[in-house]
Amino acid sequence: MSVSNPTLITFVIYIAAMVLIGFMAYRSTNNLSDYILGGRSLGSVVTALSAGASDMSGWLLMGLPGAIYMSGLSESWIAIGLVVGAYLNWLFVAGRLRVQTEHNGDALTLPDYFASRFEDKSGLLRIISAVVILVFFTIYCASGVVAGARLFESTFGMSYETALWAGAAATIAYTFVGGFLAVSWTDTVQATLMIFALILTPIIVLLATGGVDTTFLAIEAKDPANFDMLKGTSFIGIISLMGWGLGYFGQPHILARFMAADSVKSIANARRISMTWMILCLVGTVAVGFFGIAYFSAHPEVAGPVNENPERVFIELAKLLFNPWIAGVLLSAILAAVMSTLSCQLLVCSSALTEDFYKSFLRKNASQTELVWVGRAMVLLVAVVAIMLASNPDNRVLGLVSYAWAGFGAAFGPVVLISVLWKGMTRNGALSGILVGAITVIVWKHFSLLGLYEIIPGFIFASIAILVVSAMGQGPSKKMVERFEAAENDFKLHH
Repeated sequence: MSVSNPTLITFVIYIAAMVLIGFMAYRSTNNLSDYILGGRSLGSVVTALSAGASDMSGWLLMGLPGAIYMSGLSESWIAIGLVVGAYLNWLFVAGRLRVQTEHNGDALTLPDYFASRFEDKSGLLRIISAVVILVFFTIYCASGVVAGARLFESTFGMSYETALWAGAAATIAYTFVGGFLAVSWTDTVQATLMIFALILTPIIVLLATGGVDTTFLAIEAKDPANFDMLKGTSFIGIISLMGWGLGYFGQPHILARFMAADSVKSIANARRISMTWMILCLVGTVAVGFFGIAYFSAHPEVAGPVNENPERVFIELAKLLFNPWIAGVLLSAILAAVMSTLSCQLLVCSSALTEDFYKSFLRKNASQTELVWVGRAMVLLVAVVAIMLASNPDNRVLGLVSYAWAGFGAAFGPVVLISVLWKGMTRNGALSGILVGAITVIVWKHFSLLGLYEIIPGFIFASIAILVVSAMGQGPSKKMVERFEAAENDFKLHH
């Protein structure tokens, strides 16, 4: 172990606390609805923070600060796009989806909601959407496992193989035992840790580099273009970065948080908390990378690891500037970011396998206890596949996070958004939206047309497909329209 004990001790305490929360949640998990959606009992604070934490993975503390450290403020367009996308998602989708899932057969998963909302007797809509979830999320989980392994590897000098299992074991444990409640409660703790780390670190870096004026002069001396938001960008480049925000409408692990809120009344409050948390975190992240430029140009003797891999800028600053005990807490924030996202994704995959395949097609009359245990078994299955994918860190799969985000954003985003806003949408419209969105992303990515991020054409073509196909065929049944209107009235009444 190449690190002083305080860091190791804080990591162990942190992981033990997460697993303990898992066992506390275990006692509140009696049926499948509890395991998959926490029995729809989340208050506004937990809804808000777990939606934030499940979305912001290790990218927030490693990828983004590294990009800013390398290229300056021109990399921050993606943060602007994410804030706009997340806000619109809270505004238009969150409350309505909460009510619509309740009115449509008390749906527990997205495929479940689609099947009930569009009265899909064939099971085609459920199968296709569950397959999309499994394929893209397994890739996503693998990238989370790698991020956790890299953290253990660099902090404790472990071999990659050992770090792989060490990093994944704790997350698998509490997700397996406590299900959705464990994931949401731990997310809340993890979100608190992340914001603490991202507010404290830039302030201490500023003090270490001699205050705001000195820091800005040092950054300018290194390269004046660091301040230029348009440096090295093009119109298409900026649109592509902003386009990340479109992904929010279709991310199953974030939408599950809305479905699990205790009532629509909690949503408006949750939106304010979540957006405040998100903006503070993103500002802190950008500041860490940006002020890091000044710190490491003033201390070139310690800049080696960061110049070798810019994504380590937060890790190195935490180790250099803080007492080892505090550094341990700050580094566990990276682990928190990785674990919070990974646990949500494992659970969404498990619920797709349990609710949408096992219960719907294999065992219609399975008892609740049986379904919960099948759900747990599926968490293990998906985790093992993700670890196998992650076992080769040079694997091309791991470059696919932006691909998975685009896949969900284009395949599900328009379907979810239009399904909660327009009563005229039909089953064939939904099916064509999912297929057109997914296929556009795959084809566009393959030919890398115009250098535009594939989510944008995917989202546009899927939306057009939904509107055109819904308008062409037989309209929605009278019952579908009545359910939609009842849910919409419910939403307006309590919103």
